[in-house]
Amino acid sequence: MYSQNSTPPSVLPPGYGQPPPGPPYAAGLSASPLVSQTSWSSGLCDCCLDIPNCCITCWCPCITFGQIAEIVDNGTTSCGVHGTLYALINVLTGCGCIYSCFNRTKMRRQYGLPEVPTNDCCVHFCCGPCALCQEYRELQRHGFDLSIGWQGNMDRSRMSNNGVQIPSTPLGGMNR
Repeated sequence: MYSQNSTPPSVLPPGYGQPPPGPPYAAGLSASPLVSQTSWSSGLCDCCLDIPNCCITCWCPCITFGQIAEIVDNGTTSCGVHGTLYALINVLTGCGCIYSCFNRTKMRRQYGLPEVPTNDCCVHFCCGPCALCQEYRELQRHGFDLSIGWQGNMDRSRMSNNGVQIPSTPLGGMNR
């Protein structure tokens, strides 16, 4: 028996209640909103780190925005839908930053990133292409391949778990 002053041994396994290790996509989960604050992996004006993405973002930011938003949204809405909405808002109002600044806020909260150098709406209004390039690089650092979308990243992580490859389509049944 235990005395009133002693505590019983823990019956919970070690690490119970702790978040799983590794990037958030490894378990197919989004990042927790309680992620400790870290810093951005690259600066706002480090566009020269990825010239091809910088060029695409400058000429057609709706593509980069769509890719980022699909990952941040955990694949709930496709890249094409996000990109089209961004393009429509940009054509109708001239301010696609209205849509993209809210996506940056969501991403920052998921990964515990600081709101620097100023608030998200100002960053996207003043430096929209640079902000999109920075977000793209950040998601790459977190292990995402934005060119294959959310589902492609989930399939890739499933196939790499424990070295076991899981077929993406069910095998055929019995045939005559």
